Amino acid sequence: MSINDAEVKKQIEHMMAFIEQEAKEKVDEIDAKAEEEFNIEKGRLVQQERLKIMNFFEKKEKQVELQKKIQRSNQLNQSRLKTLKAMDDHIKGILDEAVQQLGRVTQDNSRYEQVLKGLITQGLFQLLEASVTIRCRQQDLNVVKKAKEVAVEEYKKATKKTTEVTVDEQSFLPSDCAGGVELLAKQGRIKVVNTLESRLEMMSRQMMPEIRETLFGVNTRRVFTD
Repeated sequence: MSINDAEVKKQIEHMMAFIEQEAKEKVDEIDAKAEEEFNIEKGRLVQQERLKIMNFFEKKEKQVELQKKIQRSNQLNQSRLKTLKAMDDHIKGILDEAVQQLGRVTQDNSRYEQVLKGLITQGLFQLLEASVTIRCRQQDLNVVKKAKEVAVEEYKKATKKTTEVTVDEQSFLPSDCAGGVELLAKQGRIKVVNTLESRLEMMSRQMMPEIRETLFGVNTRRVFTD
């Protein structure tokens, strides 16, 4: 049975249509797969960049928070330093006023003589030297000589030792000194400063915790109380 040209053409067209359909479906399948892979890769990249951005801003937030903490700490420290300075200035003002009031002790000769006797005696016990020179204010010369005699007798009685004590009448303590004496031995190489200012300074250092507590109350931040 022979096939005419029309049927051959029809079969060829049918085959071509089938091939085209197959090709179209394959192209669609490739396009769909490519679109899917593109979307997956795009999502991965977007997520990756998103995480980078989140990490970046998280670090920035931590840096900002740390900077805030540092600033708060600095401000707190500055505030504490200002408070401490104000407290120290207040204490210094009180001690300066106390130094000025020391002069009142010298106005009562009998009382001042007892104070000088104690200061000289203490200095002799500290030096334990056979020869000592006392230096005082020029206006205190007479009362120092009287106090010296009593102090030397007390020293000899307590130590069973003799000591030659002289009062320097050439070199004096400054006139603005509140009072008291300096004791020198070994040609001035050894010195005991027992002026009223030095005694006040020593007592203020020893009693500073009590002074601060009296003026400003108990320090809650203090760990040790000894």
